[in-house]
Amino acid sequence: MPIIKLHTEINAPIERVFDLARSIDAHLSSTEETNEKVVEGRKSGLMELHETITWEAKHLFIRQRLTVKITKLDRPKSFEDQMVKGAFAYMKHQHHFSESNTKTIMIDEFDFKAPFGFIGRLFAKVYLASYMERFLKKRNSKLKEIAESDDWARYLA
Repeated sequence: MPIIKLHTEINAPIERVFDLARSIDAHLSSTEETNEKVVEGRKSGLMELHETITWEAKHLFIRQRLTVKITKLDRPKSFEDQMVKGAFAYMKHQHHFSESNTKTIMIDEFDFKAPFGFIGRLFAKVYLASYMERFLKKRNSKLKEIAESDDWARYLA
């Protein structure tokens, strides 16, 4: 199974970065490119422990739904979401946060398995892993931009 690990340094307090990372509104703003929207579950605010949300977005030219559940939450250090239903055979996304001087270090570990056996593993290796890494990097870049600007307050009001 491919594991994507990203390390993002953000010039903002850890609590702000943690809450922005689980903000539904910030998520929607950071995924405009894929036309992401919530179709089931909380539509706004912060995702909480044991909450289930279904997202709909266009990935790889196909409109898809992904239902995730927040399975762990330790504010402001970490949270984890896991796929309940969706296009992956398996998906777990761990979000870790730590402080370093005046910065917050946000570490994402995105662990997934493509469906369809050997063909799925080949597709994941050749294309899907790099696609998901680019998608997550863009999202993290947008979260960093929000957290480091005065714009953050409108997502955490």
